[in-house]
Amino acid sequence: MCGIVGVLGTHEVAPIIVEALKRLEYRGYDSAGIATVNDGVLDRRRAVGKLVNLSDLLVHDPLPGKSGIGHTRWATHGAPSVGNAHPHKAGPVAVVHNGIVENFRELRSELAEHGIGFETETDTETVALLTHHHMTQGMSTQDAALKTIARLEGAFALCFLFDGEDDLMIAARKGSPLAIGHGEGEMFVGSDALALSPMTNRVTYLEEGDCVILTRTSLQIRDAKGKLANRPIKTIQIDAAQVEKGGHKHFMAKEIAEQPAVIGDALGHHIQNGQIALPDVDFTKIDRLVMVACGTAFYACLTAKYWFEQLAGIPVEVDIASEFRYREPPIPTGTVALFVSQSGETADTLAALQYCEGRADQILSVVNVPESSIARGSDVVLPIYAGTEIGVASTKAFTCQLVVLVLMALKAAQDKGRMDAETLNGHLTDLRNLPGLMNHALSGNTVMKKLARKLAEATDILFLGRGQMYPLAMEGALKLKEISYIHAEGYASGELKHGPIALVDKKTPIVVMAPSDRLFDKTVSNMQEVMARGGKVLLITDAKGAEEAGDGMWETLIMPEVPDLFAPILYAIPAQLLAYHTAVAKGTDVDQPRNLAKSVTVE
Repeated sequence: MCGIVGVLGTHEVAPIIVEALKRLEYRGYDSAGIATVNDGVLDRRRAVGKLVNLSDLLVHDPLPGKSGIGHTRWATHGAPSVGNAHPHKAGPVAVVHNGIVENFRELRSELAEHGIGFETETDTETVALLTHHHMTQGMSTQDAALKTIARLEGAFALCFLFDGEDDLMIAARKGSPLAIGHGEGEMFVGSDALALSPMTNRVTYLEEGDCVILTRTSLQIRDAKGKLANRPIKTIQIDAAQVEKGGHKHFMAKEIAEQPAVIGDALGHHIQNGQIALPDVDFTKIDRLVMVACGTAFYACLTAKYWFEQLAGIPVEVDIASEFRYREPPIPTGTVALFVSQSGETADTLAALQYCEGRADQILSVVNVPESSIARGSDVVLPIYAGTEIGVASTKAFTCQLVVLVLMALKAAQDKGRMDAETLNGHLTDLRNLPGLMNHALSGNTVMKKLARKLAEATDILFLGRGQMYPLAMEGALKLKEISYIHAEGYASGELKHGPIALVDKKTPIVVMAPSDRLFDKTVSNMQEVMARGGKVLLITDAKGAEEAGDGMWETLIMPEVPDLFAPILYAIPAQLLAYHTAVAKGTDVDQPRNLAKSVTVE
């Protein structure tokens, strides 16, 4: 969600902060701002909309200074406006904030009793006002900020800057990620290492409850109990090419095209000497698997449920993270909890993980960021090796999640004695062939564009799938909703006659994801029901399926043949391309769709 950057530098920081904020645009935002200290004077500039608006403002009204904080805001409390944009300022205090202060109304009431008024609708203003209030009571800047932080409830990351203090910055994290970058006579703060990578590759990740007091040459970290703490400095490696579009019009197009390569990379890491290499994961003692995720990762888990239950015979419960912990579900002995998240910082998923601590036998995570909060809270971390994903709508992370999950299911089948070595080797050979099949699927881009222009005229679209293609139908609908803003829903094909068929008419396209597997005949029957009612069926299948389905389709998209087990991974390609080209045809913001954020760090 919101992005935070802080710089105690040796050069003018405004342009540096703007460039760093550009690297956080993928998180989603609706306003941006910067505050600096120059000759001891604290000042700020804020603008609504894209960062280019802030850049234009800084051209006409420069903001000098070698100490500064910056922010991209995704609105929670208060609509997008200059007044509600960060940094928030109260007297000598400026604050940027990611997350939600849940007790801000209580704090506002206390401040009001002291005659302190409010200018914005935000919870963040309360942080600045409370800190200023403490300073008026004679506290130092440091003590005032730390006392304020101790009063806050919720999930947040904060960074403070002070009038008259050009070599001081205070930051804190509780629930939302925050990293400290180490330079030569400079220090940096960022929501993630990606924002800091042009400035330094030496990063310290704050732990839950940490507060840090920074100068250009020092840092002092205090843990949640107020005790001095040492956190390691890690050297990060972020390929600059991963945050460039590489000749593509959008990051999403680039990331779709990268899938054969990144899946090949993931397979290379997780298959060693012909064997599945997932250290510290022993399925022989696992009686039950609980899988928790949000959004696209949730659909990856639903797909994996088919794999674990069919291949390994392990009962699987899949839950949306935002619902899981509030049900207070029982976690019996023999249960392993598995959490899937692209960012590894998803607030709901992290909260669900914390609920499982001390309850589940083991906590596993499938993440794209091995240094993330979810990874650090897990007993075993399984990286997906998708590389940096900038587009808000997940593409390559989704297919890499599926690859790691299917490898886990295959290992589980092997550990449980339900799959012999010959069968396993056959599956691994098929997996290694998958990048080639994905390249073949990507070659149909021109056909996708033509189909997408037709879909762009629709106001409602249905996606259907059976078996392990059902979660993919929901994922295809989600992708289309996210970036084209066309209403779409995914259903199990067999559920059609239990309600959704009432939506079918001559104006409604129905996208059917149906490789010629053992359930194909039943899917054909469902399609016939749709066509009999005038529905426009776009069938996505292989050559054999197209022949068996016969005539009457609105459109048919032919995919290469793929072993049944891996069809959801391959068929994710047309689902993504249809969404992408439909959004392009409608002229929407593909990489940063409205109201959405890449990393959802608040509940």
